[in-house]
Amino acid sequence: MVLSFPIASAASEYSYPKTLDQPWDHSPITVYIDNKSLPPHYNPSYYKEIEKALNYWEEGGNGKLSYTPVFKIVDSENADIRITWVENLEKNESAPEGVGGLTTPTIENGRFVHVDMVLGVGDYKGTDWIQYDDATMHILAEHELGHALGLEHSNDKQDIMYPDYKQQNDLNSFLEDNSPLMIAGYIIFAAVVFLVVRWLLERIKG
Repeated sequence: MVLSFPIASAASEYSYPKTLDQPWDHSPITVYIDNKSLPPHYNPSYYKEIEKALNYWEEGGNGKLSYTPVFKIVDSENADIRITWVENLEKNESAPEGVGGLTTPTIENGRFVHVDMVLGVGDYKGTDWIQYDDATMHILAEHELGHALGLEHSNDKQDIMYPDYKQQNDLNSFLEDNSPLMIAGYIIFAAVVFLVVRWLLERIKG
């Protein structure tokens, strides 16, 4: 699963399937964020990113929900949404290849009973394992919470529910996706443009 940087779109040409239109029969929706069984590369700052992602949906999210969720973080594994962490979700046999998060609802009588959300803290880029930074975790959490609220994947590449967690605007992704030679070329090009612009400005002033 790879997510482009999300900008919610209301364009009608995009399909928007839902698991359930009204998945929860109560409010608030309780959320347990595991702070005990943590993988080696878990970053404590991830907790704050989960809180931000919860706020995102409480404040309207991508505008595709037919209800306004209210969350309550609790210290109980009996919560409605249970968020746990693993080092690398690709090693989990039940997870599709390449995913960074996996959200599994239990449904009874047309409602969610509870939802298990598993978030990886990194994945492999070629042969190297790369830890997620806070920005990536924030987007990943928003996406997976969308599933926990009943939304399926969108085919709108600008929407948070598009199945792609890669940050187009993230420097880490830029560095990972470009060779050192190509990056050096970008730097040289930028330097040449800067020098030319400065020379022209000096000519104008002179």
